[in-house]
Amino acid sequence: MDTRVGACPLTLDRRHPVEPRPFHVLRRHARHPAVPYERVPPGGAGHHRVSAGPRLLFVCGQARFFSTHRLPLARAAARAGYDVHIAVPADGPGYAELADAGFPLHPLTLERQGTHPLREARAIARLVELYGDLAPAIVHHVGLKLVLYGSLAARIRRVPAVVNAVAGMGYVFTESGRRAGVARRLARRVARRVARRAMTAAFGSPRQRLILQNRTDRDDFVAAGIAPAGAIVLTVGSGVDLQEFRPRPLPGGTPVVVLAARMLWHKGVGEFVEAARALRSRGVDARFVLVGDTDVNPASVPQAQLAAWQQEGVVEWWGLRDDMAGVLGEASIVCLPSYREGCPKVLLEAAACGRPIVTTDVPGCRDVVADGVEGRLVPARDGAALADAIAELLADPARRASMGAAARVRAEREFGVEHVARITLETYDALIGARPSRR
Repeated sequence: MDTRVGACPLTLDRRHPVEPRPFHVLRRHARHPAVPYERVPPGGAGHHRVSAGPRLLFVCGQARFFSTHRLPLARAAARAGYDVHIAVPADGPGYAELADAGFPLHPLTLERQGTHPLREARAIARLVELYGDLAPAIVHHVGLKLVLYGSLAARIRRVPAVVNAVAGMGYVFTESGRRAGVARRLARRVARRVARRAMTAAFGSPRQRLILQNRTDRDDFVAAGIAPAGAIVLTVGSGVDLQEFRPRPLPGGTPVVVLAARMLWHKGVGEFVEAARALRSRGVDARFVLVGDTDVNPASVPQAQLAAWQQEGVVEWWGLRDDMAGVLGEASIVCLPSYREGCPKVLLEAAACGRPIVTTDVPGCRDVVADGVEGRLVPARDGAALADAIAELLADPARRASMGAAARVRAEREFGVEHVARITLETYDALIGARPSRR
């Protein structure tokens, strides 16, 4: 099998073929969910019980991201009576682990940063093929690229209902600083225009809903005419499992300041290192830790740079970690100096763990932290202000503890994964006009 990126088209897993259903049958099922769909054998190593309810297809660009951010929603939808299927790239990390979840899994190949016209057209064509083969009642797209491509495919195949989830504005909309050359800035300007026009077309159907994660993004989308306010649903990101991420006492010894994210410049990694270097020069006793891996994103921090910082001793780089509850348990302060976010999951997890937060006063981050309550907000791209805020909390253990306690209270009130699942399931139910029978 050719495993080169872009070499394998998006394909349905032929081990478990699915007979297409005509559109009028889908409409009948939406009105009368007691009329069953045909049963589909589950893919992967799990033992997912296939529902007789409306078929819900999740389409996501990364298996690992789906597992960490959307799998609880898929399980909630299955419990609610939906026949859940998942389509993700087969050649990325986390595919085998996601297969173990037991849902019918449909492998696809999609270049997250791809721009080759032929390969991109082939990806859209294969999405059209997939939607025709599966004939879902609802498709839930995750990520901007699949929102655009998948909405077009759904329109061609007349998928009855579409939910589009955009977690953030992405590299095209956020990176415009000194690291972006003239040619890249010009290309992104063109890409922004194309993306806005495509999104306007994608979100024009009354049978679609757009899930956004903060009020600023919602207001921007409405002001730009991309989507009407009535078609937008707000959720606090993917939510957080309040049982997995529980409060712990703040650790003793040398304080640990953690930035956990993909190692991207626009996550504020450079400013974090700048702040760490400044605080070390002041004689502040603390450890500064980067947690996360590099990425195919053009804004990715080179591994050589991360290794050089670690060798210098200014920060520690722990790489990718799967035990985030344990990582946050070791943290005295959680820091995310991002330039813009949807709703950062790491801040929801930090709040659930009762950790004080230092983050930037930008969309997404300020939706999780109120300045002076759960943590501190500082201007984006300002390493000096970041250093001062971190130093302020390092010098006051009692304030760190009170902010962490306030963060946990807010997490319990607003950030639970059950809250996000409820809002999303209500969106599905409203779109298909019927509520599937609960199990």
